[in-house]
Amino acid sequence: MSESISRRNFIKTGAAAGAMAMTAKSYAKTKGANERLNVGMIGCGGMAGSHLKSLLAMQEDENIAVTMVCDLYLKRANNFQQQVEGAGGTATVTQNYTDILANSDIDYVVIATPEHSHHHLTIAALEAGKHVYCEKPLCYDIKEAKDVVAKAKETGLKLQVGVQGMADDSYASAYEAIREGKLGTIVEAQIDYVRNHKLERGPWRKESTKSDMPKPEDLDWDNWVKPRSERPWHPHHYFEWRCYRDYSGGISTDLFVHRITRLIKACGLSFPSRVASMGGIYTWDDGRDLPDSMEVLLEYPKTEGVTEGMTVHLLGTMANERQNQHCIRGQKATLVFNRKGWEIISQENNKVLETHTKSGGEDVTPHHKNHHNAIRHGEELNCPPELGLYGVAAARMGNLSIFQRKMLAWDFEKQHVIMS
Repeated sequence: MSESISRRNFIKTGAAAGAMAMTAKSYAKTKGANERLNVGMIGCGGMAGSHLKSLLAMQEDENIAVTMVCDLYLKRANNFQQQVEGAGGTATVTQNYTDILANSDIDYVVIATPEHSHHHLTIAALEAGKHVYCEKPLCYDIKEAKDVVAKAKETGLKLQVGVQGMADDSYASAYEAIREGKLGTIVEAQIDYVRNHKLERGPWRKESTKSDMPKPEDLDWDNWVKPRSERPWHPHHYFEWRCYRDYSGGISTDLFVHRITRLIKACGLSFPSRVASMGGIYTWDDGRDLPDSMEVLLEYPKTEGVTEGMTVHLLGTMANERQNQHCIRGQKATLVFNRKGWEIISQENNKVLETHTKSGGEDVTPHHKNHHNAIRHGEELNCPPELGLYGVAAARMGNLSIFQRKMLAWDFEKQHVIMS
């Protein structure tokens, strides 16, 4: 992917892909304002349940219908079908996602599966001419995310990444304030994602999951593992996949990606020039192979009109929920995010210079509505694939730094990760 994309234009327009000329395929899939959008759901687990609840609640106002549901665990797909029927609709159940992609009546798909499967499912959906709402992170790793960005650009289809915090206008408005010079030159930003799990059961562990649990007869385990290598049934891997690096990036990709995407948007950033992380399994040495506590320091290069170079600090621990302030520091003032939106505080006298009351919020409902408007009217996406890629780059490099115990860098010419 070329770095020639103007960061300012990317933030203001919601990414170049949203403004490009549509291909014949994407034009054919554009829906009129009064036409129903038919939705196929690929993945019927926990987060998918939040999406289904939201979609069913808006089906009349948004003129949408969930008409197909797919999961490799048939019990989950059947549960979703029952919920659709309970809301007055009808949905076909399948264990094979290609059935959804082959259905010409399906306008877009919601992909809410474990991270390791996002790449091949999203590519297949775009190649089938379907618009896509893909849960975060966009992909498991950076190369995969670059592939998806290229495919979305090629097809012109609308790909919304499920960082629902981008439905909050605080970050786009913060960018405008920064561009107007209200903070001065930006030098640093910080943000966190912290929780406090009980000592007897660590993050993403389920009390009901036992090591000797047999594989459900109606679960296609072999296909769930793909594209990873074949392996024996492992209940902890299936039900607690966020604990294992074969399927997830844990804190970094499940939680940090929500936070770093906000700062990327607010500061007009793209790829970090250097990343150094520290962390490990400090509290729950229970067989997981992803950190339960970690900190990431990212350095970003000069961004015209924003910074001559800046650092971003991410804090994440699952054993203490005392928060760090979410803020962006400039030479003249600091922009501090809060529950209402943000305020700009003077460096000189500590006075509040300006406040912003947010519209929207961290909510899947407005995020889906934005996607519908993008499909129907060409509205700019809250979280287009380019923004998703930059979030993946930060999160993945943060993990790799810990795994390899090294500082990493981004080669802007060759567009890949190198040792610093």
